[in-house]
Amino acid sequence: MNTTSLLSLSFLLLLVFLGTVSARSRGQSEHGFSQEDQAQCQLQRLNAQEPTFRIQAEAGESEFWDWKDDQFRCAGVVAARHTINPRGLFLPSYTNAPLLMYILKGNGMSGVLMPGCPETFQSSQESQEEKSTRFHDQHQKIRRFRQGDVIAIGAGWTHWCYNDGNEDVVAIVVEDTGNNLNQLDQNPRKFFLAGNPQQGAEQHHQAHQTGEKQNAGNVFHGIEEEFLVQIFGIDRETARKLRGEDDKRGHIVRVEQGFQVISPPSRREEQERRSNDDNGLEETICSTKLIENINDPSRADIFNPQAGRFNTLTSYDLPILKSLKLSAERGVLYRNALVSPHYKLNAHSILYCTRGDAKIQISDQSGSCVFDEVVREGQMVVVPQNFVIVKEAGEQGFEWVAFRTNDVAMQGTLAGRTSALRGLPADVVAASYRVSREQAMRLKTNREQTLIFESRSLVDNDSPCSNKEGDELVPFWFRLVIAANRMAD
Repeated sequence: MNTTSLLSLSFLLLLVFLGTVSARSRGQSEHGFSQEDQAQCQLQRLNAQEPTFRIQAEAGESEFWDWKDDQFRCAGVVAARHTINPRGLFLPSYTNAPLLMYILKGNGMSGVLMPGCPETFQSSQESQEEKSTRFHDQHQKIRRFRQGDVIAIGAGWTHWCYNDGNEDVVAIVVEDTGNNLNQLDQNPRKFFLAGNPQQGAEQHHQAHQTGEKQNAGNVFHGIEEEFLVQIFGIDRETARKLRGEDDKRGHIVRVEQGFQVISPPSRREEQERRSNDDNGLEETICSTKLIENINDPSRADIFNPQAGRFNTLTSYDLPILKSLKLSAERGVLYRNALVSPHYKLNAHSILYCTRGDAKIQISDQSGSCVFDEVVREGQMVVVPQNFVIVKEAGEQGFEWVAFRTNDVAMQGTLAGRTSALRGLPADVVAASYRVSREQAMRLKTNREQTLIFESRSLVDNDSPCSNKEGDELVPFWFRLVIAANRMAD
């Protein structure tokens, strides 16, 4: 190889090296974490948390969990609980990251506006009033939602919700700010298109010491009035309303007269939601399905008549999740039922208790118990990727919804029919844990269930998180498995 070739090769290698260094300096991983953030994650102690601050509006309220807390910050997620009163409209807005919304209570209608998509809902004929005013409306698709629905919304997609029922709508929202689709930092940013949505938000944030400055108005508030007059061809009074000036209603406003929107009959829409027949439009992003219900027991993916059920929602069920890199799970445990020690291979899990309570324990890579609490209704806990979690329902049972930061969250179990122990040779189990081959076989085969186990009283009442002498080298989940299996002897 001549000198020129060597110089060329050296130059190319230098460019590759510099590109690698540059990428590392930007520090963005697949889930959007910077290396600096990952190095600073302190997850030695997790906590079940409730919302820490609230923003009140005319027709509802929003409650937020502390996204500055280590477990939320390291997972790269932001969580909120919105309550929309009857005839309440959550003003149109978009966020800097994709999100999933779980409808905990109530029903209503929602619009999701995808940039560049046409208005496919159009009036086929004008009413007498429309003829006189020459007004003809058309807009993007409106979807009905109900209790148990999961609504998927992409980054930058404008969305709104309206409660046309007789009870409050309560929605749990998890926004994945660590997602690749968000190219800013992990602070949540909601961009409202109307009203004066941040009324009172600044003082709440200051009280919470987040250091985040909140704008007073919507996105048009930052544009000069004269620009709006020229762009929209409107008068100054309308321009001032567009900017949200003197609007004290907040981000959820009351619409007393209801809406006259173009929408198909509810029965027909329900049939469309359940239909699997292609009509030539399913493959387009503009008509993609955005809502799926995960509350139906008949659609459970895992079911034990004595213990409970799991419903999972992945990109195989709702293809749009593949683009958003998110998924969800709905779980129901009966009284005192157990969930096998398990972990998510490729995702964080954000668990919200919807009813009842459960004793939950979480173990990290060193075998330390980083969480040992009873999680109750309204509380949320983050389970980091690969951390082992085990649940035992209380006397009233336990129900939850979990959001995952991967569209196909893979799961590994440590007890039961599909567990890691079941897949190991008996001699490997015996040698690893210093037990007899017979004991190893019992550990492998005593539990035939897949993930959820019926109630059994533990012989050893000591907490598996305890650090009794001689136990520090045995993972807490394994001590729990041993205690549970003693009843099968």
